[in-house]
Amino acid sequence: MNWIILIIAGFFEVGFTTCLKLSNNFTNVKWSIGFLISITLSFILLNKATQTLPMGTAYAVWTGIGAVGTVIIGIVYFNEPATFWRIFFICTLIGSIAGLKFFASH
Repeated sequence: MNWIILIIAGFFEVGFTTCLKLSNNFTNVKWSIGFLISITLSFILLNKATQTLPMGTAYAVWTGIGAVGTVIIGIVYFNEPATFWRIFFICTLIGSIAGLKFFASH
């Protein structure tokens, strides 16, 4: 169950980075509120997951989900470049996250 909580926390990390971009330096109230809600839920869920998962593994997976998700959002919604090397390294990051999950002690 804590792996699911950790994955949801990672999705909220993607949410807060996306809201941060859309908040226009916190001048857009709607996206600024979305940022605050997302970052709060992300940290609460990360904290919950680290109560039973190894802290280093949980943090690495959380940041990895956030990084991969944020890059994907950037490519799909903000027209950021999708070069071969960018996609290649995102795939290696996904592989690393999966490896941490499969070889974690819990």
